[in-house]
Amino acid sequence: MPRREKLQAQVPWTALRSTPADWKAADPALLGSMLTQLHLIRAFEESVLELAGEGLVHGPAHSSIGQEGGAVGSVIGLRGSDQVNGSHRGHHQFLAKTLSYLAPTFDPTADFAAPVEGMLHRSLAEILGLEPGFGHGRGGSMHLRWIEAGALGTNAIVGGGVPLAAGAAMAHKLAGTGDIAVTYFGDGAINIGSTLETMNLAAAWSLPLLFVVENNLYAVATHVDEASRETRLSGRGPGFGIPAWRVDGMDPLAVHLATQEAAALLRAGKGPALIELEVYRYFHQNGPLPGSAFGYRPKEEEASWRARDPLARVATEMTALGLIDDAAVADLRERSVAQMKDIAGRLLEPDGNRRRIRPDLWPDTAFVDVGLRGELPSLPSDGPPPGATVERKFVDAIADVLHRRMETDPSIVIMGEDIHRLKGGTNGATRGLAAAFPDRVLGTPISENAFTGLAGGLAMDGRYRPIVEFMYPDFMWVAADQVFNQIGKARHMFGGTTDVPLVLRSKIAMGTGYGSQHSLDPAGVFATSPGWRIVAPSSPQDYIGLMNAALKGRDPVLVIEHVDLYQMNGMIPADDLDYTIPLGKARLLREGRDLTILTYSAMVHRSLEAVEALGVDAEIVDLRTLDRASLDWETIGASVRKTHNVLIVEQGARGTSYGAMLADELHRRLFDWLDQPVQRVHGREASPTISKVLERAAFAGREEVMAGIARAMAERGTPLAGAAA
Repeated sequence: MPRREKLQAQVPWTALRSTPADWKAADPALLGSMLTQLHLIRAFEESVLELAGEGLVHGPAHSSIGQEGGAVGSVIGLRGSDQVNGSHRGHHQFLAKTLSYLAPTFDPTADFAAPVEGMLHRSLAEILGLEPGFGHGRGGSMHLRWIEAGALGTNAIVGGGVPLAAGAAMAHKLAGTGDIAVTYFGDGAINIGSTLETMNLAAAWSLPLLFVVENNLYAVATHVDEASRETRLSGRGPGFGIPAWRVDGMDPLAVHLATQEAAALLRAGKGPALIELEVYRYFHQNGPLPGSAFGYRPKEEEASWRARDPLARVATEMTALGLIDDAAVADLRERSVAQMKDIAGRLLEPDGNRRRIRPDLWPDTAFVDVGLRGELPSLPSDGPPPGATVERKFVDAIADVLHRRMETDPSIVIMGEDIHRLKGGTNGATRGLAAAFPDRVLGTPISENAFTGLAGGLAMDGRYRPIVEFMYPDFMWVAADQVFNQIGKARHMFGGTTDVPLVLRSKIAMGTGYGSQHSLDPAGVFATSPGWRIVAPSSPQDYIGLMNAALKGRDPVLVIEHVDLYQMNGMIPADDLDYTIPLGKARLLREGRDLTILTYSAMVHRSLEAVEALGVDAEIVDLRTLDRASLDWETIGASVRKTHNVLIVEQGARGTSYGAMLADELHRRLFDWLDQPVQRVHGREASPTISKVLERAAFAGREEVMAGIARAMAERGTPLAGAAA
């Protein structure tokens, strides 16, 4: 018969409830501030629902009414320099953090200070999509950010903000400030991969991150017991070695006490921690109707939770302690409601029997694309300096420049899978870095979504500049939310002011036999996604200069490498790894009169081989930077006006083709200079597969480039001598 041993979690899992003694011992100023914040947030949310009922909120109105106690109780004891982020239902957390930032204490009997009124005005304006809002109306209800107050931004993707908060926590840990990050999410998000991956990563790296799950029982209309067998959601914590608390979220003091305990662990370097708040949203997922109106919640359940209203709980306890009376509570309620009516009134104007938003408050439509990317830095050089050179392999040049940058810039942090092992990762590109910079070269778990989002949050913090390695670019689909929804959109979504100085390195691996899920050329996907800059060096010399330039900007940059280039030798400066090649500067590799070939990465060399084999008088332009905003139209245009004939050469699949976007732009900009439509060389529709012959048939190489050149010349009416008809 087997021997059995009962296992115990390595960390505590605690249910915490306040007692009358806790209320008696609480600082009266703390309770008064809680009560004031609760009433201001409630009045704000009621105003939002009223405006939504009038059709004045464009998009959703995710009310937090009923859940205010969890937000106020958890935020009110934080430092101003601590940071929070939240989910689509995040008004209450945003308001709690900004109220605490503006006024660490509130007297519930005193008038509201002007800065408080100003913040409420900007918040409501943002939810209505108006220019005075924090994001100039771009973020709306689900994307509220005020970085000065420590509000990192609410998030429309369920669980999407959790990895970003880990990045903020990582910044606090690296800086040694003792500050913490708090990330709020719901019972639906606790089953999302992003959340669970981040819990594991935060625990592995002991980050000062507090996970706060608001268990309001329903993910839209699906009850928690339909989605999870263990409905005590704080139980997720011990499974990752994270201490956890389960707290009555309708009791702000209990929430405060639990948060103080958790925060003390985090500030002592013993994080992360998790708090589950038992709360209840009084209304449906979106809008002013209760859940019972949609048939998924019984009215008796709603009534029982309303009887536990956090505003009433704090007022009752304070009244019993002689700290306030009913008249003062009623006055606080009236002043809060009046404040919001005044703010709403200044954003609206009469429109017959209705109200409408004041037309002068809408953002200028010319603002629609402003802020997708930051300004490129002004860089002095367009190439390496003169002087002695040395021959170096492409992959060694990568390690050389990364070592140099880490040596000169302590803000650089590198992370990825196995980059600290195998003598420089799977290809040797990070050789020697872990030994030289052990605290800043971080081997990650296999959790692209978590560590990419963490890097995004770290970049947005502003104190650090992460470099992330994806072992293969296909893995971007695993991390697609963080890559495209979060990192790529952050600057624009939050009003054009959020820098995201992050570099993402990855490699094209066609021809290596790794099959359909490891062989993508990511250029086309990233080029059609907003916010990213793209660099594709074709030589060791260019890699150094372009990487240096990428690390001087304030935008996320994808740096594309190619396995065919790693072992290729090239000359680099012997004594200078600091030169830059500004983004947006193509390289004219070969001059010609009859054909312009536009290409990048390893296909630069395949194109040169093909041109020399055919003897065609072709001009080859190495694009070097590929994103729409950084294309060198001066160099491209000069070449097209000379040759009147264009061939775009790339290696990858037709469906994710970069050339499709580029050809469209060429036709729009240079149509009058073309003798024929732009021609293209690319791979087949299918991704490369494992079979050696089928893999080779799927992507473009030298032979396909030669055929493309012959076609481009023939269809213009100038066939190459000896070319097949």
